[in-house]
Amino acid sequence: MIQIVNPLRTKICNVLSVAAFLSVLIGCGPKQNSAPQASPATQQPTPRIASYSTKFTNTESPISEGGHWIGGKTIGVDWGDVSTTPGYAIGHAGPKRFGDSVALLTGDLPANQSVEGVVDKRKVTRYPEVSLRLRSTLAKHNCDGYEISYSLRDDDTAYLIIVRWNGPLADFTYLVNAHGAQYGVKTGDVVKATIIGNEIKAYKNGVLMGTAKDNTYIHGTPGFGFNEGKNGDYGFSSLSITATDAPTF
Repeated sequence: MIQIVNPLRTKICNVLSVAAFLSVLIGCGPKQNSAPQASPATQQPTPRIASYSTKFTNTESPISEGGHWIGGKTIGVDWGDVSTTPGYAIGHAGPKRFGDSVALLTGDLPANQSVEGVVDKRKVTRYPEVSLRLRSTLAKHNCDGYEISYSLRDDDTAYLIIVRWNGPLADFTYLVNAHGAQYGVKTGDVVKATIIGNEIKAYKNGVLMGTAKDNTYIHGTPGFGFNEGKNGDYGFSSLSITATDAPTF
């Protein structure tokens, strides 16, 4: 009896035999982990932090400290510069009204900023104030950013102001304008201003004194200064600055 072989069936059987053989070989190898492999955790970039502190050890007019500062008159023309003697920084206002003295830190600093200064009040007249700057820039006939100013008066005429400088001389907007003896500062008081996101906070000796929100400036550098005119003898004995792109200090 002659057996008729179906070619198609033979081909299929051969394929199945090869597949079975391969499965045996695979089974003899190392076992594969059937659980899904966890993807590596997405690494967040390390927050950038910059800091600067000074006790004004040099005698300079205007302040430079090795090129770390630019001034309101030197760069901005219409405002004033800051000068230093060892342990003491004071302002020299510009010739026109609202020509505050300004010193800004140089460099590309992160946007969340904190500035803290120790007040040195000597003999004052009229309406003296010490100022901290946040996200500010200077160019010829332009000074913008945020200014937080504390009065050195010791009565009910004292005040705290948070101001947005819009660019040209005398062009500014009050964000906070609070009055009362509690806002006055004296020698040894520590004043501080911070900005995180769009929120500005003002502190005196660690106590929150005022807040404001503004979305105008998202970049700029911190600094300090003093108000217009001649208001006696007063300044800062030290200053410290921190800037970060982290959401908190």
